[in-house]
Amino acid sequence: MNRFYFLFILLFLAGASFAQPNFHFELEPIEIDQLGGLQSYAFTQHEGKWLIIGGRLDGLHRRQPWATFDEAGNNTNLIVVDPVSKQKWEASTDQLPAVIAQQLSSTNLQYEEQGAYLYLLGGYGFSNLAGDHITYPNLTAVDIEGTIQAIINGQDLNPFFRQITDQKMAVTGGVLLRMDDIFYLIGGQRFDGAYNPMDHPTFTQTYTEAVRRFTINDDGQNISINHLPEWNDPENLHRRDLNVLPQILPDGTEGITAFSGVFKEPNDLPFLDCVNITEAGYAVQDDFLQYFNHYHCAHIPLFSESDNAMHSVFFGGMAQYFMQNGVLMQDDNVPFVKTIAGVSRLADGSMAEYLFPNEMPGLLGSGAEFIVADDIPAFANDVIKMDDLPDNSIIGYIYGGINSSAENIFWINDGTQSTASSQIYQVRFMREETSSLYDPANYQSGKMAASIHPNPNTGTFQITLHLGYKSPINLQATDLAGKPLYEAVYPSGNLILGNNLLEVKLPDSLAAQVIVIKLESKREQLSKKVIIE
Repeated sequence: MNRFYFLFILLFLAGASFAQPNFHFELEPIEIDQLGGLQSYAFTQHEGKWLIIGGRLDGLHRRQPWATFDEAGNNTNLIVVDPVSKQKWEASTDQLPAVIAQQLSSTNLQYEEQGAYLYLLGGYGFSNLAGDHITYPNLTAVDIEGTIQAIINGQDLNPFFRQITDQKMAVTGGVLLRMDDIFYLIGGQRFDGAYNPMDHPTFTQTYTEAVRRFTINDDGQNISINHLPEWNDPENLHRRDLNVLPQILPDGTEGITAFSGVFKEPNDLPFLDCVNITEAGYAVQDDFLQYFNHYHCAHIPLFSESDNAMHSVFFGGMAQYFMQNGVLMQDDNVPFVKTIAGVSRLADGSMAEYLFPNEMPGLLGSGAEFIVADDIPAFANDVIKMDDLPDNSIIGYIYGGINSSAENIFWINDGTQSTASSQIYQVRFMREETSSLYDPANYQSGKMAASIHPNPNTGTFQITLHLGYKSPINLQATDLAGKPLYEAVYPSGNLILGNNLLEVKLPDSLAAQVIVIKLESKREQLSKKVIIE
């Protein structure tokens, strides 16, 4: 019998309950004279003026220990930017004590505001004091308004910086956010020594595998940290270089969601699930996988009170999956991508991912930041009030990040294949009543897939089933006229996210023929023709 008689048919039932987002974004480049390129920096703002600290002046780090994260790529200036008047001011960190100045020139600092201060902790870079690359075991308090005014007026910076040492602050590549008075340090690692990708003994690396919680006592003179019990999870919190966004949850309370990140053991690939964090604890959302935007990139949190829907939007960066000519592509090298995608959490707590119709203007976004425009309506945790946004309004800016010349450059990177972008993009919020942003029939093909082997067979075979969410699976075998021949149910508790192996044994009395195997989940259905000999 001709093996090419085997056909593959996909029928989709997904997305019926998901309301398509009725908005998108347009990116418009603006120029600020003599503003250099920068990536993986820390920032805050006051009265519309940005304060930018740390980060790298170069592109993707090189892989040779003697060349990677070199001192020449450290950003040793504090930068103030006014995106409206298109002005910028700089001041060197050299006027500060060396122990402070060196931390302020590191990359992948964690940072968060409280009151008048921006708190910086950790960060990785070359330290002259240590004579090596280190993750800084420090917390530094920055007087935001005072520092900005001192930089603009050319005044002494020293009165506006204070620092303490605490080994639990030695983290890089994590994210620091705050709910009420409690700080949450999510993921990250301590990395000391010279990086190399071959695991030669030039460094030590320890993931926090935790959400570290603490409060900061600061009277304007003295700083102390009150450490609270941390939440440890070597399996689910072994993450760094991730996107973490404040959230408004369906019950109206504040929360935090840690999206994706790297590296999931044992294959060192991105996490596809997310972790929801509240004041009471954390939980993995195991009924959702995020296929796009896996490394830290510029992102926007928006909440619609009218729909009780939380939208988290991601711009470019790096990802294991991307769309190409309408097909979901997988590249385990985790390349640079142009994808602009979003994740929505609906009123029932379910989550869905979608693509926007436009892309980034290049392979950029990794290590970039979205800086919200002044006076944009927001909740106390900085989630934007989407219902209050006027159509066609500038809601913020994307600055910097890595600009790559190709999708995969790591193994050929000699320092010329990428740069730190100096470009600023205005982000314009656009409402549209009829949205073409999300087509469940096209996209859900990336969530559920199956292959049958052997085929042809004698009625005993295996199905390799890929699931991107938790669901029971109903299997039905019919003849070509639709007459039922066999049924089975595979409970969700017996299935995993990713690839599952289903064993099928059809009745011995089944005659030689072509049959149809239908697999149905809670979201979609697929069918395959199988030849029984």
